[in-house]
Amino acid sequence: MSDMNSMNREIKKDQLRRQIVPASPQKDEDSNEIIKRARTKVKKKRFKIFLVVLLILSAGAVSLYTYFKYCQYTGYSVIWEKSLNEGSYVGYLTFGSNVLKYSKDGASYIDSQGKEVWIQSYEMKSPVASVNGPFAVIADQQGNSIYIFDKTGNTGVATTVLPIIKATVSAHGVVAAILEDSTSNYVYFYKRDGSYLDVKIKVLLGGKSGYPVDISLSPDGTQLIGAYAYLKNGTMNGRVAFHNFAEIGKSVGNRLVGGFDEPYEQSLVAQVRFLDDTYSCAFADNGISFFSTKNALSPELIKQVPAEDEIKSVFFSDKYVGIILNNSEGENEYKLNVYKSNGNLVFTSGFQYQYTHADIDGNLVILYNEDSCRVYNMSGRLKFSSTFDFPISKIRGGRLPNTLIVTGPQNMKEIRLQIGGQYQ
Repeated sequence: MSDMNSMNREIKKDQLRRQIVPASPQKDEDSNEIIKRARTKVKKKRFKIFLVVLLILSAGAVSLYTYFKYCQYTGYSVIWEKSLNEGSYVGYLTFGSNVLKYSKDGASYIDSQGKEVWIQSYEMKSPVASVNGPFAVIADQQGNSIYIFDKTGNTGVATTVLPIIKATVSAHGVVAAILEDSTSNYVYFYKRDGSYLDVKIKVLLGGKSGYPVDISLSPDGTQLIGAYAYLKNGTMNGRVAFHNFAEIGKSVGNRLVGGFDEPYEQSLVAQVRFLDDTYSCAFADNGISFFSTKNALSPELIKQVPAEDEIKSVFFSDKYVGIILNNSEGENEYKLNVYKSNGNLVFTSGFQYQYTHADIDGNLVILYNEDSCRVYNMSGRLKFSSTFDFPISKIRGGRLPNTLIVTGPQNMKEIRLQIGGQYQ
């Protein structure tokens, strides 16, 4: 009997085993493949949507770029206008987001919305100013005071014993100043707080080095380019010299690492400028010279651009150099040439306009006089030409591609350029 019960139990177990159906491996594989294909399909769909959106955005960006590049504005409207503090106005320089206004009795920094960020009072008989990146310097020519500023205000004041001829500043706030003595001139250096740096260059007026005409510091403050005038065979000649004040320059006497005389025989160099830490230029009456200091101990003249006619104006930014010449050929009275910092030509354009100032601001070349302006882009296209019913002292680009900030002695306006718009 027990054997029968045992047999029945085994039969029931066997029936139960047969009723349990195991999961099919093939079905698991099919299910995973379906999920995988679904995910791949979703990814492809998302990628196609991304490509379409990217294509639309790219087309919009190209269209917008083309519009701003080729359109010519014929009118403007005033976005805002603000009155400025009156004073014995001398000039404006591009500084930070807008301009540095300086006069005989003080200076102020005005931002891109016409707000005076700071005001500094002083007394100078003949203020001269220079800007390099976030720092500015104002010196009293033939006086003895040098004021140093950043975008937050005055950082220091340097007082000299000898009269000041010129001053320049680096993008780190180091100041170099030409000081005049009866028998020699000196280039002294000062920190941003106005304290004296124990570095100087002595130039004998009757010596081989010549009379210093202009100087410029590199943005990092370690290099100085100088323009000098000296007498040779009864004729005044120009010279460009480079000094290095980094550690590497200690190995050279007077830290003089390079000098160029030959390009300026019977010619004078009126102005020099470091455009960035590598490239610099010199403006002479016979043309423009472009230099490179990639080799800190051996500056190189990389391009000499001769002046085809008399030079009327020179101007520059950290990326471009502009020159305006009298045009003896053709119907236009003047010729505008713009170059990159390495001396390569960007564009050339003839024009008739009677300007008094020329600036480069970003990718704009701005010519203006006391009541009108002409604005070119870096393709040489005339973007805007207008006459204003208010006095102009400075024009620069606004916050948007189709805006300009126009500053006068006592007021500032931001204007929006329009196609076929009315003058307001």
